[in-house]
Amino acid sequence: MAVRMRWVVLAALALGASATQAHEFSPGFLGFTELEADVYRVQWKVSLTGGLAEGLLPQLPDECTFTGELSAYVMGDARVQQRDVRCDGGLAGRTVSIDGLPSTMTDVLVRIDYLDGGSVTHLLTPAAPGVVIAEAQGALAVVVTYVVLGTEHILIGIDHLLFVLALLLLVNGVRRLIITVTAFTLAHSITLGAATLGLVDVPQAPVEAVIALSILFLAAELGRKAVGYGDSHDIALEFPWVVAFLFGLLHGFGFAGALADVGLPPQAVPLALLFFNVGVEIGQLIFIFAVLGLAWAWRRVRLPAPPVWRVAAAYGMGSVAAFWVFDRTIGAI
Repeated sequence: MAVRMRWVVLAALALGASATQAHEFSPGFLGFTELEADVYRVQWKVSLTGGLAEGLLPQLPDECTFTGELSAYVMGDARVQQRDVRCDGGLAGRTVSIDGLPSTMTDVLVRIDYLDGGSVTHLLTPAAPGVVIAEAQGALAVVVTYVVLGTEHILIGIDHLLFVLALLLLVNGVRRLIITVTAFTLAHSITLGAATLGLVDVPQAPVEAVIALSILFLAAELGRKAVGYGDSHDIALEFPWVVAFLFGLLHGFGFAGALADVGLPPQAVPLALLFFNVGVEIGQLIFIFAVLGLAWAWRRVRLPAPPVWRVAAAYGMGSVAAFWVFDRTIGAI
């Protein structure tokens, strides 16, 4: 028994060490707001995490010259810089790029808001760090951009993925799993929309701390189930969809915080919000099917699984979540 518990603790520490070293890289934002013909207010917002603020540098067209003073400030985990610029002949047909982007794991959203109310949105990636600004843009470009942003956000959001993984390990039966995942989806869709549209305003730092607490709660329930301490009166075991819905409301506020980092195009707010949420669901389904696929493959090859793997998973997720709870709570003070 002592050998088994030592294996569990080592596995938990290994998972905790690797996951706590990972960071969620928020996308950068380069915005141009037209003040008058050929004159724009430029906003450059980039995460301080992982040295991105020092490693990324926007490159504007040669026809653009800065005017006025540079203002800079820190907002949350991001550095924001603003300055006016004159671009003779406008931005359409000109190239904007981000130096240093190919060596990162993040994207940069570029948006130009024109005086007439129109806007153009482009997503720069490590594989495509530059773009020729379009003169006009249809709804399809907005759809593609925000689907990609939503999908990437969930796939690099380790805390959200750990919560979903805990649900997958906790729930037995396909029907109960479908109901539970649907409840989580419905809940975070409600709060994502409400927060993004300004119907509710919740501070982001406490939300992130409670999201970590939700993972710790599920890890504890998973551990109880693994060692046989759980019973039919445990709400997480008897009504997992209720737990998924309640905590899903919190995760929706977390998604809204990520969307707030890049904002929404003024002329297509509902469309961008809808398809960011669609992207989140696509990313969530990709992760779920990947986990289920790995489980199916494991059963097909009939590899022996350590008898305490569920306990190890619970300890690992719980260790990471507990670290996040303390770290995010201290950060919120």
